[in-house]
Amino acid sequence: MNPKYTEHLFSYGTLQTETVQLSLFGRRLEGEPDALVGYCLVTIHVQDQSFVVHSGAVQRNLLQTGNASDVVEGSVFMLTQEEIERADKYEPAEYRRLKIQLRSGLDAWAYLSDQ
Repeated sequence: MNPKYTEHLFSYGTLQTETVQLSLFGRRLEGEPDALVGYCLVTIHVQDQSFVVHSGAVQRNLLQTGNASDVVEGSVFMLTQEEIERADKYEPAEYRRLKIQLRSGLDAWAYLSDQ
């Protein structure tokens, strides 16, 4: 039985790395390049100690600017609902999952912090 890949996830950080993908999902994700317009990347300090141990205390975070010249490049992946839930547990406690629209017009989930 094939898993049902029903969720799009936009990654601009660690979820793009093969080691994280294999550890978290047990497979290498097939992705397509895409971008998020009207956002830029800022650096934040993660307080979630379980995340810090695995990925580090300093992370990049999306900041909505509304400026069309601000673009964050990344990858969009197809995941199952179970894999999205695994990603929810992986991301730092400060991050939340938000539905965004990518430059391609595709709606996808992305993780960002309110910091």
